[in-house]
Amino acid sequence: MGDSVQLIKHVELYVNSSATPSQQVASVDAVAALLKNDLLTLDALVREMEMYLTTTDSIVRSRGTLLLAEILEQLTSKPLNSTSIHSLIGFFTERLADWKALRGAIVGCLALLRRKVDVGIVTDSEAKAVAQSYLQNLQVQSLGQHDRKLSFQLMDCLLDRYPGAIRDLGDNLVYGICEAIDGEKDPQCLLLVFHIVESLARLYTGPLANFAEDLFEILGSYFPIHFTHPKGEDDDVKREELSRALMLAFASTHLFEPFSIPLLLEKLSSSLPSAKVESFKYLSYCSTKYGPERMVKHAEALWSSVKDVTYISPSSTPSTESESMGGMSFQDSEIMRHAFVLLQEVTRQHADFVSLVIADNDIHVFINSLNQYKEFDDIPVLVKQKLHALGHILSTCAKPSVELCNKVFEGFFPLLMDGFGLSAAKPSDNVECKFGAIYLCTELLAASRYLTLSLDNCTLDPDFSRQTWHVMLSNFSKSLEKAFIALLRSNVADNAESAYVYFGVKGLQILATFPESFLPVSKSIYDDILLELVSIVTSSGSKTFLWTLALKALVEIGFFINKCPGSGKAASFESIVVEKIVSLISSDDSALPLSLKLQAVFEIGETRKDIMLRVVQALDEAISTKFSEVNDHGNHESYNMIVKLLDTYTQKVLPWFLEIGGSEEIPLNFALGIWDKMETSRFLNVNPLQIASGVLGATMTAMKSAVGSCSKENQEIIISKAFGILFSSTDFGSPGFKSGNDIVKEDELQQTNNNVGRDKWLTSLFASVVIALRPQTIIPNGKMVLQLFITSLLNGHVPSAHALGSLVNKLPLEINGMDSSTSFTLNEAMDIIFHSFNILGNDGSGIDFGSLRLNTLRIQSAINTVVGLAWIGKGLLMRGHEKVKDITMSLLSFLTMDGQDGLPKQFQNLIEVSDEKGVNQLMICAGDAFRTIMSESEECLNRKYHANVRPLYKQRFFSTIMPILISLVVKSESSFVRSMLYRAFAHVVTETPLSAILGEAKKLVPLLLDCLSMLRKDVSNKEIIYSLLLVISGVLVEKTGQEAAVENAPGIINQLTDLTAYSHMTAIRETAIQCLVAVSQLSHTRIYPLRTKVLRATSKALDDPKRVVRQEAVRCHQTWASMASRSLHY
Repeated sequence: MGDSVQLIKHVELYVNSSATPSQQVASVDAVAALLKNDLLTLDALVREMEMYLTTTDSIVRSRGTLLLAEILEQLTSKPLNSTSIHSLIGFFTERLADWKALRGAIVGCLALLRRKVDVGIVTDSEAKAVAQSYLQNLQVQSLGQHDRKLSFQLMDCLLDRYPGAIRDLGDNLVYGICEAIDGEKDPQCLLLVFHIVESLARLYTGPLANFAEDLFEILGSYFPIHFTHPKGEDDDVKREELSRALMLAFASTHLFEPFSIPLLLEKLSSSLPSAKVESFKYLSYCSTKYGPERMVKHAEALWSSVKDVTYISPSSTPSTESESMGGMSFQDSEIMRHAFVLLQEVTRQHADFVSLVIADNDIHVFINSLNQYKEFDDIPVLVKQKLHALGHILSTCAKPSVELCNKVFEGFFPLLMDGFGLSAAKPSDNVECKFGAIYLCTELLAASRYLTLSLDNCTLDPDFSRQTWHVMLSNFSKSLEKAFIALLRSNVADNAESAYVYFGVKGLQILATFPESFLPVSKSIYDDILLELVSIVTSSGSKTFLWTLALKALVEIGFFINKCPGSGKAASFESIVVEKIVSLISSDDSALPLSLKLQAVFEIGETRKDIMLRVVQALDEAISTKFSEVNDHGNHESYNMIVKLLDTYTQKVLPWFLEIGGSEEIPLNFALGIWDKMETSRFLNVNPLQIASGVLGATMTAMKSAVGSCSKENQEIIISKAFGILFSSTDFGSPGFKSGNDIVKEDELQQTNNNVGRDKWLTSLFASVVIALRPQTIIPNGKMVLQLFITSLLNGHVPSAHALGSLVNKLPLEINGMDSSTSFTLNEAMDIIFHSFNILGNDGSGIDFGSLRLNTLRIQSAINTVVGLAWIGKGLLMRGHEKVKDITMSLLSFLTMDGQDGLPKQFQNLIEVSDEKGVNQLMICAGDAFRTIMSESEECLNRKYHANVRPLYKQRFFSTIMPILISLVVKSESSFVRSMLYRAFAHVVTETPLSAILGEAKKLVPLLLDCLSMLRKDVSNKEIIYSLLLVISGVLVEKTGQEAAVENAPGIINQLTDLTAYSHMTAIRETAIQCLVAVSQLSHTRIYPLRTKVLRATSKALDDPKRVVRQEAVRCHQTWASMASRSLHY
């Protein structure tokens, strides 16, 4: 009883005209739930609803019918017996005649017709009855959009799921569909309409024959698809989607061919480019569906259409690569691209179509007319466009099959050979430089090569060598080879980026890259081509364009023969190309610059791994030889050669092996080879100036790259060898040094300062090894290594600082199962470092200056200490270790020394008060240490070199150090100390992610402005000022920072207007003006009083010597002037 009451309540609510859509949905869901849970039977539901389904009140009847239909939509997976389905489908079928209840009837029919077999379906006879009622009662085009859409869905469902049931409706079905779809304009409905026609044509070809013209007349009226509704409506239906659906309908039956092809050809004359594109697209698709038998009668019209848009009136434009491709690279328009697709389809289906192209008199006249142009530059652009189009046409016609290739070669190849001035019987080096013939010849060669590649894996025809194109090409191969080579040797090759040169090289490359099974050229011709290209590459390289093309051709040939490694071609390439090119590394006879030698060697090496291994061997030998020349003979000319050799290894060879997944033998052998060289070189005749020029730097970079790419086991091999060589030196052999525990004494420092050359190389290379190690790699006698780097650091050796930072970043926190006599932990390392630098403990007092004097007598040593502390602090910070705080406090101790108003007492023992300049340098270095800590580094402590990087480490350091810096700034009484504190503050802020800055914007913006004011007094701070401006611009444009900007608007405007006249850096002036534009978006009550000052500043900037600044000034001036009174005078 209760369920019945609830049911009536939901039904009453749904049929009530005052019910909201959400209430109606809730009612449907509630009733459906009762049925799904078997709390109510379908028969009981129908009995309860009988009054609402049969009443004379049309509104109640229509809503009742729709309610039942929507309930059935939710029961698609619930099994129903055949009796229920029969009665329901009969009811809804009858209701199709009740136009008041039509929507519910359609929805009900759809719900029942879409059911699956396992839950009970409508029978064929019942489906036929639905179709008959549909055709008899529905006037689809008189319905609203939603009801039309439902109607089309119903017919689509009948055609898709019950084609056999409605097949015998015959002409009535086709006529009814034509009547239903005629005049439809709604995009969503049209998608259904086009699919209905496609299904109808596919299923009922017989009945459709009598109505094909009428049906296509309806379809054709929609071509081309063009939306007339405003943009934004019906976004769920795209024009491309509709266009494809219409195209499928066009091609659904060959019965449409007599009507569709003429229509599409007619539309090609449209002035709308989109109509032409669509026409070619439809023609290509329809031609494949209709078949060659029906398309043959349209062949002449199709060729005329393709010819018109591609050749007669080409709409191509020079591409960005045109100059590098001999001036003949064109970007085809979309119309041309689709026209060429059509040409490809019709030639593939109908071989005789090519006869129209071959017999076209216009083409033959055009080819002969090209002989009048003596120089490439004399050829008009339109003629070049036509030549490009003709080459594309011939290529497209020749590619699909051997038969077509034969026809194209028979029709054009002799004509081109005559234009080229070539004879098969008498090959000659004298070539007539007629560009048209050269261009078309290479296009035909490329097309025939494409064909052979497509056939290479197919079963060969025994008579293949007798094919016309193959015979012709074989007969003229020697003449063509000589002709192309003659082009490269002629005077035209002297012109930069000559088109003759480009196509001469291209022709040789094509001849050399035919599959060997189809080879139309002999081995001697192939070898001659390789010899010519190699001779160009090994020449002086003065003809850059020709040299680049020749090298590229050799590389392409090399890649090609990888497909046939055991062939004669591979052997020729190996003996002629590889041996000669690889030998360039060690050859001093060639006039070719070393940079071009290395480029050629590497690019040839890229063609195959075994060739690259030979390149590596040659590089290793060359590096060893050049090192010997420098070391043993003092040959200074070898310095730059070593740098270039090492750069090639680091930047090209090693990354190539890593990319292909090569073995670690390459980097391992390289690193060990360098150390072998160091071991045998007792003296290095490299003075410091030449070292600074890049030899040592290049060697270190190569060493880091090699070590970094090795596994833990191979790294341990390298570090062991390096350690043995380094510490076998008598310079590092003192007992105190080997212990790794003693503090370096002053006399030891003084002695070490005199040791340069070999010791510096060994230490630098050893530091490079340590920098690139993985955290798991074990370092032999780590304490001794640590002491070495500390000693070197105090002497100003920056790589040692990098190594110290890497060590503290990667050392383990504790040792498990390792020999504690040689391995040590991070805490042990930090104790040694703190003891050596006299850093006090965690009490925050920083450096003990009184003890520091025992270690160093010069201000430079203190600067070296600061540099080391910066890198050590960076390593600790990146791994998130707490002792970074001690390093930070030590740096702040250096930073807060007053070099102007007197030194702290504890520092007076270290440096004379009169050395004010030195103290200032030390404090500046301490400020810059914070940039080292926060910035990204390419030298060390990055993921490439396996650094431990804790997420958000910069944000954490920012939140820790900022309160300390702010406090010191507030307490500082010395202007110089404050400027140094602001220097550190600026480095921290500019290297911190903007999101962290915005969270503290209210506190930071006033300090940023004070920092700008302080630092701009010194010209040397201009880079820092620029970085601060970028931070301020970020604050101004982000919503979270604009609140702080509003509060400090006057100060921001004052600083920015002053910086618009900053004469020492253009970027600062430009950025300051851009920031003023951003300020204009802030609250007008805060910025309006300062508009006059801004306008005056921008007025002056309008006369700035730099154009980019003037442009920004105009924009800024207009922005601020628009908010001011038009009568304002300033």
